[in-house]
Amino acid sequence: MTARPILLFPDPHLRRMAEPVTEFDTKLHALAADMLDTMRAAPGIGITAPHIGVALRVAVLDLRDETGPRTYINPDILWASDETIRHEEGSVSMPGVVELIERPAKVRVRYHDLDARERIEDAEGLRAICHQHEIDQLNGIFWIQRLSPLRRTRLVARYEKLRRASARSA
Repeated sequence: MTARPILLFPDPHLRRMAEPVTEFDTKLHALAADMLDTMRAAPGIGITAPHIGVALRVAVLDLRDETGPRTYINPDILWASDETIRHEEGSVSMPGVVELIERPAKVRVRYHDLDARERIEDAEGLRAICHQHEIDQLNGIFWIQRLSPLRRTRLVARYEKLRRASARSA
């Protein structure tokens, strides 16, 4: 398939709520394959359709573990643990910066697979973090919105400095 261009922060499309998928067809399969190629090229371990400018509730995760890459259509969190963990997060739409975010350590996610079958997945640790991060994105919540205003301001300044330096060296 094809690696597609990734929208970069602060593109306003990254803050829009994605629409539910209603057609499970060859176009959806092609979109999922393109998303996987795009995520790997970035590189990243998770991506949503909004990251590539498609306002649909599709997420792809590839944690490079025994489960392999997975596509989640219309995912929703059914349950989240009271126990929390802190993990560094970043985004393919904001390359070069990461920050610690605290989230529930375990989640239960309902989603559809590419063949429209409803599935339930229990996840913990990194997979739970990734689900929450990507579902936030599908809900129009960019990951830095989970930071305090001060930490967010500092991170955005660091990102802008990296972009300026990258533009000068290009």
